[in-house]
Amino acid sequence: MATLTCRQDEADGGKDTKLSSEIRMDAAALNAFLARAFPERGEGMARVSKVEPGRAWLALEPATANLRPGGIVSGPTLMGLADTAAYAVILAHIGEVPMAVTSSLTYHFLRGCDFATVHAEASLLKLGRRLATVDVRIWTKDPARPVGQASVVYALP
Repeated sequence: MATLTCRQDEADGGKDTKLSSEIRMDAAALNAFLARAFPERGEGMARVSKVEPGRAWLALEPATANLRPGGIVSGPTLMGLADTAAYAVILAHIGEVPMAVTSSLTYHFLRGCDFATVHAEASLLKLGRRLATVDVRIWTKDPARPVGQASVVYALP
């Protein structure tokens, strides 16, 4: 059984937490939860396509309402995808905890995002008792050519 070890910060006692290869929520459970938690987003919600220990992959089909002048996907849309991806990978490991909330999100725009399916890969960097830190990489056609990268921190209740 593979494990992923995450180092906790001093506020969490400085102890290591091991994430077993068992996930508490799979892609189907995460998609169902997100649909219940954010019903107003409907078809505009990113879909979780895969979950494994320490990682989650999502895809978003942007609508024309998500475009900015110049025909590229808007920054708020990409930041929303990064936030959703971070939330998904965290919930995959801690279970359905609706009140886990974004504490900070730093997004780097690397190139314009074409109007196409937008993919996100979220990698859990640290899972503590109070905070979780996630790295998110976003791309359209080629994962080797990311359009953005985000560092997201969640506060856990």
